[in-house]
Amino acid sequence: MDPVVLTYVAYLVISVALTVWVARVLSSNGRAFLVDVFAGDGDLADSVNRLLVVGFYLINLGYVSLALKIGGDVMTLQGTFEVLSRKVGLVLLVLGVMHLFNLLIFSRVRRSASKSRAAKTANAANA
Repeated sequence: MDPVVLTYVAYLVISVALTVWVARVLSSNGRAFLVDVFAGDGDLADSVNRLLVVGFYLINLGYVSLALKIGGDVMTLQGTFEVLSRKVGLVLLVLGVMHLFNLLIFSRVRRSASKSRAAKTANAANA
């Protein structure tokens, strides 16, 4: 098999597997957080969780597709590993940035929801 095609296949298999794994971990562990953000509404939390997973897949797999073109020498085993490590490393960085971005957004949403619930509780106590 052509070394370039073999490198493409390895890159796609590794990148897609990493993306699926990270999405599953974030989805399963993020549910409890979303239930808290949405004041115990599990159906809404599950719905938002699924939408976030779809967006996560679209962004990350889109990046993987755009970054597919080989930009280096893969005619040697060393060149293949160097290209793969650079490409997979970039995918990992994108996954990490997406994760941190999601955490930032959710912490802000959670903080806002907590303030809103506290204000409602204070208003109800004063009424």
